[in-house]
Amino acid sequence: MYTPLYTPAANPPFNMARYCLAGAAASTPAKPALIVMADASAPAPSEIWTYAHLEDAVLRTAGALRAAGFAEGDRIMIRLDNTSAYAILFFGAVAAGLIALPASNQLTDGEALFLAEDSGASAIACATPLDTSRLSRAPRILSPDDVTRMMREGPRADYANTLAEAPAFLIYTSGTTANPKGVLHAQRVAVGRTPMYQGWYGITAADRVFHAGAFNWTFTLGVGLTDPWANGATALIYTGPKDPMLWPRLINSNGATIFAGVPSLMRQILKYTDVAPSSVPTLRHALIAGEAPPPDLFDDWRGRTGTSLFEGLGMSELSTYISTAPSVPKKPGAVGKAQPGRHVAIIPVTEGTEPLPPDTEGLIAVHRSDRGLMLGYWNRPAEQLDIARGDWFIGGDLGRMDAEGYITHEGRNNEIIKALGYRVSPAEVESVLANHPDIAEVACTELAVRADVHVVGAFVVLKPGATADAAAIMAYAAERLAAYKCPREIRFLDHLPRTANGKIRRSALAGL
Repeated sequence: MYTPLYTPAANPPFNMARYCLAGAAASTPAKPALIVMADASAPAPSEIWTYAHLEDAVLRTAGALRAAGFAEGDRIMIRLDNTSAYAILFFGAVAAGLIALPASNQLTDGEALFLAEDSGASAIACATPLDTSRLSRAPRILSPDDVTRMMREGPRADYANTLAEAPAFLIYTSGTTANPKGVLHAQRVAVGRTPMYQGWYGITAADRVFHAGAFNWTFTLGVGLTDPWANGATALIYTGPKDPMLWPRLINSNGATIFAGVPSLMRQILKYTDVAPSSVPTLRHALIAGEAPPPDLFDDWRGRTGTSLFEGLGMSELSTYISTAPSVPKKPGAVGKAQPGRHVAIIPVTEGTEPLPPDTEGLIAVHRSDRGLMLGYWNRPAEQLDIARGDWFIGGDLGRMDAEGYITHEGRNNEIIKALGYRVSPAEVESVLANHPDIAEVACTELAVRADVHVVGAFVVLKPGATADAAAIMAYAAERLAAYKCPREIRFLDHLPRTANGKIRRSALAGL
C-alpha cells in the first residue's frame, strides 16, 4: 500500500504511544498531562487528566480495540469533535499497533467517505451518523459513547511491541487541487520530532503548551500533544467557540507558557483584543506555522505581549524542520535555520543533487534518513517518484540558504505564478502588500486574463473602515516590486478561503 522512502540499517522495537506516555506516567503519575477547557468563562477546566489517568484510558482503549477484533495495521478513522476522546482514541490505536487516521469533523460526508474508501478503514469513529453503504467494504461505526466506554471499561492492555518502522498513523493532506492523499507515518516519528524540542520550542517539563488547532492536523497532534507528553509537560486544549477575544483570557486562566497557532490567529488576537504583557503573564513565547506570516507580525506581537513569536516551516510529510527558537534569533525575511540534527540543503529545481551555493534559489531538500520523514504516500506510488531525488526528499518548497544557515522560503514550486513570462512567488508579493496600511489579509495567485496571458491577482481583506481602492494598492506595489511581480488585478473579499486548519486555499481564489 506504500513504498518506503528509505530503508534504515536498524529497525528496533518502538511504540510511539509508549514513548510519549509511559515515562511520565511512571515518574510523575499525578501530574496533569491534559487539561480540557470547554467554557472560557468557567472558573475551572472541564477535564483534568493526570499522566496515570491518561495512560490508563489510552491502554484501555487499546485493549478494547484488540478485543473487538482489530488487527495490527488496521486503519481506525477518527471523525470526532475536538475533545479528549479524540486524542485518547488516536493514541489508543497507536498503542495497540493499529493505524490511526485523524480526520476533521468538518468534512462533508462525501469527503469523509473518500478517506474511508481510499484508506480501507476498518472502523470509523463518528460524532454524527455516516452512511457507509456506498463503500466497497463496510467499516465498523463507533459512536462517541462507544469510544467513552472503551476509555473507561476496556480491558487494559500493554503497549504493542511494534517496530520503529511499523505504520502508526495516516494523515490526509488538504487536497486543495485534487483528491487528498494519505501521508503514512511510522512509529519512530515521535523520536524524529526531537529536533523541535530545543530547535523550535525550548520546551521543558514545566511548560503548559496550549495549541489552538484541531486534532486532525499534524501541527496540533504533534505540537499540542505528542511533544508536550514526550517531555512530561502539560497539554492544554480548548473545545469551545473559537472567538479571538477569548484566547488571552484562556492563556491567562490556565497558566499557558507556550501558545501555538497559525499566523492569522495571532493577527486576530492583536486586532480584536487588548492583549498586553499583564494579560498573559505566564506566556514565555508563541509558535506559528502553517502559512507565511506578514513581516510586521513579529514586532507587533512582541510590542503588545512582551514575548517572541518563533516561526516554523513544515509539511505533512515531515512536520516542522526549519524554525527560529529561543536559541535561534529571528532574521528579517528568513524562516529560520534547519533544526539541530536535520540535514537540509538547497538543490537545483529541475535536476541534480549537489547543494547550491549560498543565496541561490532552489528546492529545499531534506536527507531521506531523517527519522521524522513519512514512510510514504498511501496508494500513490507514482506521486512518490516526484519527491525523491538521490538521497534527498523534496517536498516542493522553494528557498535560499545564506552563509549563516538561515533559510528564506520562496513559496511552493507548484504555486509559483507564471506571469507575463516570468516566475513570481506569491509569498513575495503577499509579504509586500501585507504592509499596506489598509490591508488586513492578502493572498495572491495566477489569473488568466486571456487564454495566453496570465497575471498576478491579489485578493485583499481590508482593515475596518478602509476604502476599497485598487489603484492605490497597485501603486503601492509598483513602488516596491518589479513591474512583472505587481498585481494587475485586485479583488476585495470579506475573508480569505481557508481549509479547516486555517491554511489559505489558493485553488479557490481564482473563482472568487
